[in-house]
Amino acid sequence: MKISILLPLKENFSPIYPGAVSLFINDTLSISKYKKNSIVYGSTNFRKKFKLKYRNIKIKKNIFKSQNKLYVEEFAKLEKKRNSNLIEIHNRPVYLQYLTKILNNKNYILYFHNDPQKMNGSKKISERIFLLNSCFKIIFNSNWSKRKFLENMDSEYANSEKLVVINQSAKRNHVKIKSKKKIITFVGKLNKAKGFDIFGKAIVKVLKKYKDWSAIVIGDEPRDKISFNHNNLKNLGFKKHSDVINIYKKTSIAVVCSRWEEPFGRTSLEAAANGCAVIISNRGGLPETITDGVILKNLNHINLYKEILNLIKNKNKRTNLQKLSLKNFYLTHSYVSKLIDQIRDDKFFVLKNIYIKKNKSFRILHVTNFNERHDGRLYFNTGRRINNGFIRQGNSVLEFSDRDIQKNYKSYSDLSGAKSLNEKLRKTCFNYKPDIIVLGHADLVSSDMLGQLKDEYPSLKIAQWFLDPLNINGPDYYKNKSRILDKSDFIDSNFITTSPDVLSFLSKKNKNFYIPNPSDPSIETLNNFKCNCSNDVFFALSHGVHRGNLKYRASDDREKFLKKLIDISSNVKFDFFGLNKVQPIWADQYLKIISNSKMGLNLSRGSPIKYYSSDRITQITGNGLVTLIDKKTQYSDFFTNKEMVFYSNISDLSEKILKISRDEKLRKSIGKKGKEKYVKFFNSNLVADFIINKTFEINNKKKYLWHNE
Repeated sequence: MKISILLPLKENFSPIYPGAVSLFINDTLSISKYKKNSIVYGSTNFRKKFKLKYRNIKIKKNIFKSQNKLYVEEFAKLEKKRNSNLIEIHNRPVYLQYLTKILNNKNYILYFHNDPQKMNGSKKISERIFLLNSCFKIIFNSNWSKRKFLENMDSEYANSEKLVVINQSAKRNHVKIKSKKKIITFVGKLNKAKGFDIFGKAIVKVLKKYKDWSAIVIGDEPRDKISFNHNNLKNLGFKKHSDVINIYKKTSIAVVCSRWEEPFGRTSLEAAANGCAVIISNRGGLPETITDGVILKNLNHINLYKEILNLIKNKNKRTNLQKLSLKNFYLTHSYVSKLIDQIRDDKFFVLKNIYIKKNKSFRILHVTNFNERHDGRLYFNTGRRINNGFIRQGNSVLEFSDRDIQKNYKSYSDLSGAKSLNEKLRKTCFNYKPDIIVLGHADLVSSDMLGQLKDEYPSLKIAQWFLDPLNINGPDYYKNKSRILDKSDFIDSNFITTSPDVLSFLSKKNKNFYIPNPSDPSIETLNNFKCNCSNDVFFALSHGVHRGNLKYRASDDREKFLKKLIDISSNVKFDFFGLNKVQPIWADQYLKIISNSKMGLNLSRGSPIKYYSSDRITQITGNGLVTLIDKKTQYSDFFTNKEMVFYSNISDLSEKILKISRDEKLRKSIGKKGKEKYVKFFNSNLVADFIINKTFEINNKKKYLWHNE
């Protein structure tokens, strides 16, 4: 896994005069598990660099092109050769605009160390949306910076998992509080933005009153000449970072009184990490830098003077703050480095422990047709059965009825309703944050939208179940083939009711599994093997479940088969629907009709193919009827002749129907054993469990009757 880290132009990646970004990268990358895989790219004149893999980029001046653009172009040339898996850009959002035009198929992480609204490339809302769309993650050094990024943007963006807050870090030193000196320290630019004028006025008054206390000022500012004089006030100018830390170790009180909205504030963070009693202003992200300290609500030299005096006079309070600063400090280099590595892990698809063992409730967004608009006529379908299984497995399940949404959201500007459907799916994912999206015949969900969601939520899994026939000699073969392949680039696993080993067209990108049509205890409630039924054989044919009625002048290859079966089978009571102008039946009426039959014919359109059956097999076997099924479906791999009846041709079928219709004991025995086995091994709980386990690669050793590893 190769990572390229791009510094801002002229950022000094050197311990001699380091920038804040360089310190952050050095402190966290030095202990990262990705240290050996990472190269830092920058442009500095300092020869001495931090001890990390570093590549210096030299650029020539060009009056016709900005230095930043030249810098990025040179980086892009190096990156094309290296071809890293991840590019991390620090504090220069405008670099994304340049890079995406040159390297548009890369994974980017952007770090904000300053106010996004004051940086080129993120001032406008449109620019921030571009960054969201272009980046795998955007990392902010404070919640304040994140809020500035989201200011005036639509609320849905606030819920984006791309936006992450990871604070800066500091080394927590084991400082003896008793060894602290009577020193008050100010570190930073000596200008009004940093509040140096406020500190100066306050500290001169303090030092005049408490002659045993001293103050140290570290920093410079060539543009803003502010100076204060006192015998106990030492201005040390710029100091190396290690020297600053050593001074903090001796300091009792540290002051960070910025006027400007500090995005985070490294000085107050390091003061707290070295056991100082810290006084900060309530600006920007400064309150996020300390766990315990004094926050100035009203920033002026009088209030600062009062708070310093309070800590000088109240030794117990001062000591307590010092101890709590050390005790509660958690933003260590190790802690922050691990947070960053977790982000990298997500991109490199390292599964978290919660996905290795099924010890949690998954959030499942189940996208299929729940048939609200059909008034319950199609309630008893496979999508509902699978949904029940997800719920019984203890998962949180949100039902997303794509066909109903598409129908309801049609408009003149969106004639098919597909645009509204996909936008609603995106917003639903922002709010619900599913672990997995399960699609069931969700044809109008676009592959582009799935790609966006995968990009937005890198740990998101997407599974698809598909029930329609995939036999080249069956109905709608090319259409169904196209439907199942349409989203292949973004599907983690397919679950189909045809054996995958007879389908050569399936994409190798996906895991492909066979699933049976599941039974469900709340739907398959009949036990026909216990009843004396007046009809021998039941079969219901339709010309499409959503249509409901037979098509005028439509033909179906099964009609010829059924009519011939009637002709050659004398003294058999057939109860057929969808034939000879008898309309198909649905829902509760279906159950009432089927309850009066001994056997059910499991006949699908087209020639038989391995394991394929429509969901009528569930309705027949699951309700205790004897199942009559073509042996070429190879269901004998799962069931014996004592549990199902397998026929080789129409004559064989007729003979077996006659035999069973005249032998009640045999009929009831096969119906009973068939149901018991089907509901035990082919139920919705197991199928739902199988979909989850195989998609997340959980419990691979678990046995399912229909699946052999």
